[in-house]
Amino acid sequence: MRLLIVEDEKRLAVSLAKGLAAEGFAVDVVHDGVEGLHMATEFAYDLVVLDIMLPGMNGYRVCAALRAAGNDVPLLMLTAKDGEYDEAEGLDTGADDYLTKPFSYVVLVARIKALLRRRGAAGASAVIRAGGLTIDTGSRRVFREDGEIALTAKEFAVLEQLAVRPGEIVSKAHILEHVWDFAYAGDPNIIEVYISSLRRKLGASAIRTVRGAGYRLAAS
Repeated sequence: MRLLIVEDEKRLAVSLAKGLAAEGFAVDVVHDGVEGLHMATEFAYDLVVLDIMLPGMNGYRVCAALRAAGNDVPLLMLTAKDGEYDEAEGLDTGADDYLTKPFSYVVLVARIKALLRRRGAAGASAVIRAGGLTIDTGSRRVFREDGEIALTAKEFAVLEQLAVRPGEIVSKAHILEHVWDFAYAGDPNIIEVYISSLRRKLGASAIRTVRGAGYRLAAS
């Protein structure tokens, strides 16, 4: 899943991005409200972590602008302020949750995962069954009849992009966009490396290559 962090404290933003990337998320980071609004408008994100006190445009205004445009991406607002009025204002503008600095990183991750589970529950089940696999997108675990299959965070993220689109062909470009951040400038063939690794763990027939188009998770 792809996250956007809009936070002007650069050290904090980088620290959060590294931690969330280790959890298997693709993370983009910007440091002002105007750029944050642009990124959230131009790209498809699964969740936005949005600071309130931002240069250019504060978080309340960014949130209000996104909601006014019909963008329903989950928004977790961060602020150094404290008080019921500030929380109420953030939620009134359309935020889904609110966290006051300083906060525990563990709590932040838990809030993010809870928002993503809530969004998934509103659309489709968090548990996907395909090709003899049970893929739990909430706990980020994969099972087969003979037990659990251990995947790295990145392997799961690649598999998830196929699993949430059952029967569909998923292009390399789509996987690259949603699993790696927009600033990734490495070899796009990195996807083939992860597909090969997944086939070794899941079985050679689990993921089918559609030549010239992308990949598809086997239905059976």
